[in-house]
Amino acid sequence: MKQIIDPHLHFFELTQGHYQWLKEEKAPFWPDKAKLRHNFHEKSLLLDQDAKLAGFVHIEAGFDNAKPWQEIEWLESSCSLPFKTVAGIDLTLEQDAFIDQVKRLKGYQSVVGCRHILDDEAFELLSQKSVQDNLTYLADSQLSFDLQMSLGDKNAIGLLLDLLKDLPTLRMIINHAGWPPLDIKDGDKHESALLWQEWQVNLTALSKFKQCAIKCSGWEMAERKYKQSWQHKVIRECLTAFGDKRVMLASNFPLTLLSQEYKSLWQDYFKLESKLKLTHDQIIALTSENTTYWYRLKS
Repeated sequence: MKQIIDPHLHFFELTQGHYQWLKEEKAPFWPDKAKLRHNFHEKSLLLDQDAKLAGFVHIEAGFDNAKPWQEIEWLESSCSLPFKTVAGIDLTLEQDAFIDQVKRLKGYQSVVGCRHILDDEAFELLSQKSVQDNLTYLADSQLSFDLQMSLGDKNAIGLLLDLLKDLPTLRMIINHAGWPPLDIKDGDKHESALLWQEWQVNLTALSKFKQCAIKCSGWEMAERKYKQSWQHKVIRECLTAFGDKRVMLASNFPLTLLSQEYKSLWQDYFKLESKLKLTHDQIIALTSENTTYWYRLKS
């Protein structure tokens, strides 16, 4: 039986949470966003008979950005599988308010980390001393930080590298492989190569910090009908940079449904043993063991 611990998924309960980003009039303006406007719970995670979901990590999904503990309360009252949570947090809060929020979140047994999506605001946010101070407090509180931003953002990466040097105790887990660039089908092949090289260089730079790990997921965010050859190339590069103990394969459920069924994604992942010539032990590490370690599922 294949054991899976999914390190990156989201559940929705539309009758209780706000989920502003899911509303039709709010960004992101995806033509297929209505597919996500449903309740998603544990029972929605369907796998083949030879695979078992042994646990998961729930990543904040915008349940209530002002009161992120409400999402944690809902999860802890409704989930039955072993799980940990990465709570939403606002890194721009005044430090006293930030400290109060972290202390409140730490009162829940499932909380092991926090996330503030940086993306296009990465340089602006990481430049702020108050944000740096809040990340310092997060590290002091022994909570990890889920980093969501493009590794192609050279200026922001420079700030991030300095931050990691100053904060060796901050455990940082990169989301969605740091948004690797797609291979350009039609257009400037030279530009495509430069974008890939920038992502690759910064991936390698971040991998030098042993407190950093990376999750490979979010393929559907780059392109709904992405090529597996591109996916395999990204995973191979992540393994080359980070090694097989700091890479996790993840779903990004329910967003993965914009491209394929949950079970078919995991079928594809298990095929990597032959596709990328990985050992059976490496596949176990990528699909369960590394998540257990990085997200402290046994603590």
